[in-house]
Amino acid sequence: MARSRGQQATLADVAQLAGVSVATASKALNARGEVAPGTRARVINAAERLSFQPNVLARSLISGRTRTIGLLTDELGGRFSIPVLLGAENVLGSENMAVLLCDARGDAIRRQHYIRTLLARQVDGFIVVGDRNDIHPSITHDVPVPVVYVYGESTDPADISLLSDDEGGARLAIDHLVSHQRRHIAHITGPESFRAARSRVAGASAALAAHGLSWANGEPLFGEWSQRWGRHTARHLVMAHPEIDALFCGNDQIAAGAAQALREMGRMVPHDVAVVGYDNWEDLAADCQPPLTTVDLNLQDLGAAAVTRLLDAIAGRPHSGVIRHPCRLVVRESTAPTVGRTATA
Repeated sequence: MARSRGQQATLADVAQLAGVSVATASKALNARGEVAPGTRARVINAAERLSFQPNVLARSLISGRTRTIGLLTDELGGRFSIPVLLGAENVLGSENMAVLLCDARGDAIRRQHYIRTLLARQVDGFIVVGDRNDIHPSITHDVPVPVVYVYGESTDPADISLLSDDEGGARLAIDHLVSHQRRHIAHITGPESFRAARSRVAGASAALAAHGLSWANGEPLFGEWSQRWGRHTARHLVMAHPEIDALFCGNDQIAAGAAQALREMGRMVPHDVAVVGYDNWEDLAADCQPPLTTVDLNLQDLGAAAVTRLLDAIAGRPHSGVIRHPCRLVVRESTAPTVGRTATA
């Protein structure tokens, strides 16, 4: 069966080598049940010998599916969409599916353009990635294919939304600090308008109360997601409340700024004041002095779970409601156990 160099094997080539009809070869390669095991094995072996690659377009015409997913995000350049995408791709790759990525950049007109573009490509479903674990408008009624929302909650309770458990992550941080004998804990976080900031405050406050503690300075401090805010606020907090022995920060940028301010004030981290961040932005957290203990959002797992839910919906098994995925604590040197200190209640 001579073929010219570079010529791709066809299904007819596979059938001829296996000694079966083209129809039988097609059924065998598509795992149809009416083919005998021995025949299926012979066809698969022939396909492997010929390096046969199925015609994806032909398969899509037969199945009515293109085996592509549209992923719509508002912050491709940020820290959240890429890990979600990587997790999604891990599952899609194992399913021999592809993803078409579109970045709306927070622009409603651009978003509608990309929705139309993806529908024109006949994607089998959408994954909509949020930029702040917040509530976003549903697009489900505007598209004829299943939609899953990840790192952002749809306004429609009938949709399926997958979020990071910010309250649970904050509880991990507080429990960790208390386990290291920290009793005078303050919280510096981002804008109160962010749902993530409010959820982390709620989780941390509940954890403190469960340990019979309250915030060292009376209340959490809302501000900016910035190192500048972390530096400025940590300096004023510790001057006003010198008994503070731990800072739980709403993200890693704030935590890095706080750690810098403490060093400049002559406070040793973690001996005098332990510091915990949030997000596990590795480039920042690992390079901080000292490296930051922080809460990881497990965004790759979130992306993988979103694809699994979407594949269920495509197969006719849709889900609804809100699922909060657990975070994990990444322990580094900024919260090492205290040495030579006696904690006071």
